[in-house]
Amino acid sequence: MRQLRGQERAITANRQTNWAFADAYVAEDEALRWARDRAEEAGLRSVSPGTGAALRLLAATADAKAVAEIGTGTGVSGIYLLNGMRPDGVLTTVDPEPERQQFAREAFRAAGFAGNRARFIPGRALDVLPRLADGGYDLVFCDGDLHECLDYLAESLRLLRPGGIVVFEGVFADGRTVDSSAQAVEVQRLRELLREVRESRSLLPTLLPVGDGLLCAVRRS
Repeated sequence: MRQLRGQERAITANRQTNWAFADAYVAEDEALRWARDRAEEAGLRSVSPGTGAALRLLAATADAKAVAEIGTGTGVSGIYLLNGMRPDGVLTTVDPEPERQQFAREAFRAAGFAGNRARFIPGRALDVLPRLADGGYDLVFCDGDLHECLDYLAESLRLLRPGGIVVFEGVFADGRTVDSSAQAVEVQRLRELLREVRESRSLLPTLLPVGDGLLCAVRRS
């Protein structure tokens, strides 16, 4: 038994090392580092490099021309999404804080993207999303208020074309999602989200162990 526990500890340590290596595998340029610095100064947590690389890959896989983002932040995730999208693609990004979006504008410009590649909409996501076109998006990235994640899912299913992808960031909630002890309301909402996405007949899901957990699902035709 002691030997088995030692092996388990070694496996856990190896996984943590592997995950850390994978998360840092993609190098970031000056524009991304600048956007990260602005996020840190504002007390915001940006997507990890591994999460960003996964977003870029998903956008490229979907050959995305139209992407909706809930939670602009200072532009870190937006740069990754734009790098994966088609050259004529447009990112529609929503955030309740216009000053954050101004940082994102600067970051996008520094990354070499033309001004018409992003549409910035200030406001609460659940007020803005109903105004966006049904079936008009190839990918929806959700990185907003965890209390509203189930509402984001419902809106995403309306916004996505068949074959489109919905993505939720932060679903591990720093390990709280899988912790059996009593948890805050937002963690309970995440558990409901994970269950609903997994059981939905309209979605083909997977859960990626990058960053703080990336829940991805393709909308079936």
